[in-house]
Amino acid sequence: MTTSTPSRKTTRSATRPSASIAEDRGIDDASTQTRATAPVDARVTAEDPDTLRGLYRDMLFVRRFEERTAQSYQQAQIGGYCHLNLGEEATVVGLGAAMRPTDYLFTNYREHGYALAKGIEPGRVMAELYGRSTGTSKGWGGSMHMYDTATRLLGGYAIVGGQVPLAVGAALAIDYRGEDDVVVCQMGEGTTNIGAFHESLNIAALWNLPVVFLVINNQTGMGTTVERSSAEPDLWKRAAAYRMRGERVDGTDVLAVRDMAGELIETARRERKPALLEAVSYRLKGHSVVDPAKYRTEEAVSIARSNDPVVRWRDALLAAGVLNDGSVAALETEVNAEVAAAVEFAASSPHPQPSSLFDYNYATPVAGDSRRLPADPLFTN
Repeated sequence: MTTSTPSRKTTRSATRPSASIAEDRGIDDASTQTRATAPVDARVTAEDPDTLRGLYRDMLFVRRFEERTAQSYQQAQIGGYCHLNLGEEATVVGLGAAMRPTDYLFTNYREHGYALAKGIEPGRVMAELYGRSTGTSKGWGGSMHMYDTATRLLGGYAIVGGQVPLAVGAALAIDYRGEDDVVVCQMGEGTTNIGAFHESLNIAALWNLPVVFLVINNQTGMGTTVERSSAEPDLWKRAAAYRMRGERVDGTDVLAVRDMAGELIETARRERKPALLEAVSYRLKGHSVVDPAKYRTEEAVSIARSNDPVVRWRDALLAAGVLNDGSVAALETEVNAEVAAAVEFAASSPHPQPSSLFDYNYATPVAGDSRRLPADPLFTN
């Protein structure tokens, strides 16, 4: 991706041979509606090899991009808060493959991978992280506030759950205009405990709005497990309170995410039926770049590493003959070069001018709009 986009409409396959999330957690499959994952070889052979390789490339790109982001943060090239998609690449890429380019996406603050999957040039994403004027938000938003009208990524929200009512509003606008686009609203598992989440699901169901709520359950909200913070830890079940379809999917399985997300998105498009999708995965690092995650046991860390979606997908494709050692090495070289190009673009881009700080306060000029900076005098002669 020198500054081009990672290929988008790709599909990914199971890195997990046949075990479902429900089996991993000792939950009855029928009660959770978790679909059993078909054997990897059967699912891979049913897909176009170029599509499978494209999914791997996209996942690898998100992985290397985020690793480079962490390095740049440690080098003080990136400031503020910074949350990475490490361990969630299969969900990110699977969702991107399920959406149309014209569908809208609202995310929380862990959104770099989603920005790439939505089609934003990597250089612009990295430039926003660097706080440069060539970034997606002109350098004023940073890690948590990616935004791009052209690709219909409408944030990037730092407030937990802040995006959920806005996503419902966008779905209402689509319905009002009679359009066939769909809104996907991504959030973390902690968001399901706030009032705005329940209010939004209620309105979406009551008004039959084309929105799919995607809960990324990486099983640890900051430093607290879901079981200790949610009276009902099976988050997909919360859809039942609003007579809405709820599903859980293996978030480390790119094909499973793509297929289930695609089914729910298309149902929302055709029938105006909202849905809730819970994708269960493992966060490979702390909550943010500066979180050492000392609250995790060695066993929890080992489980997360053994469920690394990028490694498991690569191994599945190697086993199926879709990739070989040479093609894997070639992809690594290609991806690393494109990530390096994105960093070079960001580092060589100019910082925003202080005079542009208030440029986007209002959509149109407003009388009496103050543009006074902190160091400016209150009155001038």
